[in-house]
Amino acid sequence: MPPANRRRARTYDPDRTWDALIAQAGHLRDAVRELPAEAFAGPSGLPGWDVRTLVAHVARQVDLLGALLAGPRPAPGAKLTGLDAWTQETGPMAAKLDASTREAEQAMGDPVAAMEAAVDGLGGLREEALRSGRALAEPFGGMRALDFTVTRLVELVVHGDDLARATGHAVAFDRQALAAVVRLLADALAAKAPGNAVEVRVPPYAAVQCVEGPRHTRGTPPNVVETDPLTWIRLATGRTAWSEALAAAAVAASGERADLGPYLPVMR
Repeated sequence: MPPANRRRARTYDPDRTWDALIAQAGHLRDAVRELPAEAFAGPSGLPGWDVRTLVAHVARQVDLLGALLAGPRPAPGAKLTGLDAWTQETGPMAAKLDASTREAEQAMGDPVAAMEAAVDGLGGLREEALRSGRALAEPFGGMRALDFTVTRLVELVVHGDDLARATGHAVAFDRQALAAVVRLLADALAAKAPGNAVEVRVPPYAAVQCVEGPRHTRGTPPNVVETDPLTWIRLATGRTAWSEALAAAAVAASGERADLGPYLPVMR
């Protein structure tokens, strides 16, 4: 019998995932187009990066899907990185990602043109990216192409929010893209802090149980955390501290175990 806390891996619909990718990439491209030239020199809110650097990073992360699809496949039988593991690998890769982003920025030229080219480059990739069994030799050792496509949604949604907060210019969010990112980050919390003592709710997209302790069997669980999608994304990625969200009443937490501070962020 499997352990009681083992979760069934969430699945993502290939067509809806791809539609969300195209839609969210288009929203971010449109937002970058609308920025005044002086905005690119402003701070992004991320350490050491201005807005131009942020755009270079996003464009590179979108381009990466096509580059990996054109590259070699993982060796037969190679262990592939899952989405839970991917969220834990991004922190240790931070220095490498920063270096590659700065290289991309130096070669970028016009940031608007770079973002437009990255989005245009997604055209024609759908069939290969979503083909059953397709795997990529990505930087963490290999990943299913569909899973890697889901991680591109994380890049676009999280950094779209970064861009909006840094510049004051709105970035639209595709509903399916937002839902996928909220669910992936909620699952990452459940993997990092396995258990059934706390229920985390991010309506209307996700509800997961986590943290060791007594398990409820009926009715409302004794420990509940609830917040909105963007606040959850900011908490899960370290943009907002748990204490700050509580103080701003952006999150509701009830029960003696409903303190997620020790488990956040789940990725950076």
